[in-house]
Amino acid sequence: MCSKMEDRSKLSISERIEQKTKGSGSSSFMEKLMPAVFLLCAIISILTTLGIVFTLLFETVTFFRGVPFADFFASTEWYPFFSEPQYGIWPLVNGTLLVAGIAMMVAIPFGLGAAIYLSEYASEKVRKTVKPILEVLAGIPTIVYGFFALTFVTPILRSIIPGLDVFNALSPGIIIGVMIIPMIASLSEDAMSSVPNSIREGAFALGATRMEVTVKVVLPAALSGVIASFVLGISRAIGETMIVSVAGGASPGMGIDPTGAVQTMTAYIVQVVKGDAGFGTPIYYSIYAVGMTLFVFTLAMNLLAHYISRRFREDY
Repeated sequence: MCSKMEDRSKLSISERIEQKTKGSGSSSFMEKLMPAVFLLCAIISILTTLGIVFTLLFETVTFFRGVPFADFFASTEWYPFFSEPQYGIWPLVNGTLLVAGIAMMVAIPFGLGAAIYLSEYASEKVRKTVKPILEVLAGIPTIVYGFFALTFVTPILRSIIPGLDVFNALSPGIIIGVMIIPMIASLSEDAMSSVPNSIREGAFALGATRMEVTVKVVLPAALSGVIASFVLGISRAIGETMIVSVAGGASPGMGIDPTGAVQTMTAYIVQVVKGDAGFGTPIYYSIYAVGMTLFVFTLAMNLLAHYISRRFREDY
C-alpha cells in the first residue's frame, strides 16, 4: 500500500517537473521573441520618422528652387495666391505665435493651479475623481473645439468686445489654452507628486504654512517637470490645426491685435490641401516649406523641454 502511494507521489512529482519544463520552455521562447518584436517596433518608428523628415526636406528643396531662400525668410508679405505671389513666412509665424501666446496665457495659470490643488490640497478620493474628469478635455476632438470656439465662444466675446471680428485670434487662442490645460496639469502634478514627503514634513516642522511649502519648497523641487510641461504645451499650441482653421480665419499679417483674423502655419497647410492649389505648383510645394518651418519650431521646443528637464532635475 505504501509503495503504491510512493509511486503515485513520484509520478505526480515527475509530472510536475515535466509541466514546469514545458512552461519554462514556452517562457524561454517568449523571452527570446519579445526583444525582437520590440526592436522591430523601434526600427519601424525610426524609419517612419526619417521618411517624414526626408520627404519634408526633398519637397522643401523643390520649393526653394523656384522661390529665393532670402525672400522666404526676409519678406513680411505672404500672398501666394496673387498674380505676383509673395512667400514671406513671417506673417504665418506671427499668427502662430500670437495664438500660441494667448493659449499659454490661459493654460499656464489654470493648468498649474489645477496641478497644485491635486498635488498639495486635494484628498486621495478627490484626486482620483477630479484628475480623470480633467483629462477628459484631452480626448475631445479638436474639430469640436474649433466649432465650439466659432459658434459659442466668439459670440460671447463679441458681446464683450464690440470690435471683435467673427474670425479672430482671441477665441481659438482661448480654446487651445483650455485644450492644453490637462497636459500641463497632468505633467506638473506628476512632477510635484514625485517630490518626497520628507521634504514637505521638514518644511512643516520649521513652521511653514501649506502655501509656503507649495511655493517655496515643492515648486522649486519640481521645477524641471513643471517648466518642461509649459514648453511641451507651447509646442502643442504651435502645432494645433483644426481650431485655428475653423475659428481663426485666413488673413496672414504682422499685427499683434487678437481681435482680427489671423492665419497660422497649420491653417495655411489646411487651406492649400483642400484643393486651392494644383499639384506641382509653387503654392503646392510651399506647404512643405511651411511644414518644415513648423517642424523646426516644434523640434526646438521639444529639445528645449528635454534640456530643461535634465538641467534642473532634482535627484532624491
